[in-house]
Amino acid sequence: MESKHDSKHVEDQGSHHHIKDYVDPAPSPLVDAGELVRWAFYRAVIAEFVATLLFLYIAVAVVIGASREAPNCGGVGILGIAWSFGGMIFVLVYCTAGISGKKRQTHLQHVALA
Repeated sequence: MESKHDSKHVEDQGSHHHIKDYVDPAPSPLVDAGELVRWAFYRAVIAEFVATLLFLYIAVAVVIGASREAPNCGGVGILGIAWSFGGMIFVLVYCTAGISGKKRQTHLQHVALA
């Protein structure tokens, strides 16, 4: 005969609570000290720094160029600024994805293929 505590479902005050049939993995540390001695870590930091520097340089240059154009001259405008921001993000992510973070995002590849 099955007792009340052997059941997978426990009722408490009208709500249903389910007992987990799996075990949660141990939490991983936020900072892994072993990663600080690897060249891949510093290579990723350098790639991210260069990509951010290029993005800011191009973004500021486009905004300054758009603000200095004559009012009746057909310049880049707001749409050109938006396209330059989006294009720079696309190009820089494409160029640095293999260096910083491509291996860590494997769960996204499975989602994209499904």
